[in-house]
Amino acid sequence: MHRSGEGGASDPADVYADLVRQASAGDAAALERLLIRAQEVAYRFSWLVCGHAEDAEDVMQDALIRTYERVGTIKDPSAFRAWLFRTVRNACLMKRRRRVDEPARMESLDEPVPAGADGRTGSREVASHSKGPDELALNAWLGERLRRALATLPPAYRMIVLLREMEGLSTREVAKVSGMTEDNVKTRLHRARVMMREALAAQEAR
Repeated sequence: MHRSGEGGASDPADVYADLVRQASAGDAAALERLLIRAQEVAYRFSWLVCGHAEDAEDVMQDALIRTYERVGTIKDPSAFRAWLFRTVRNACLMKRRRRVDEPARMESLDEPVPAGADGRTGSREVASHSKGPDELALNAWLGERLRRALATLPPAYRMIVLLREMEGLSTREVAKVSGMTEDNVKTRLHRARVMMREALAAQEAR
């Protein structure tokens, strides 16, 4: 699900890189557009991948502050998106570590989710909460069926699908964000696609 860019650039990576270059040169309008884009992707990444919707707002704010503070020092504008997602991922992991109801150690998103009694790989559902404007906007972007299917995936698989298929990052970029090898990214993406098809088929059968 790739979106068209602005200003004639069709590749999202090019759009971000252009905005970073302009913002670092002092263009206030470009910085505002960059922050708006960063806010959108940071929120949906944290909400869908990190597993705690109530933390998504804080994680998004952290990402925006870091973007604002660091935009003038980014040496490779084309790497901004990967940097942004790594920033959000790290903030999510820190949130998990600080939660009193979560394990004290920082859980790696690359760790497998324990299998259930039936031997199938387990999954963590996105926390349930009443739908606010941000969730409604997220559902509009993804579609309710796709969001529900994504929610059935283990977090690491969900992250790969979001980054690779919906945000358009390359396999190498996804590997850098997730801390996995490129081969592991490819393997998990294949498995995630299978699980997504099964989840969507199950919805159709209801």
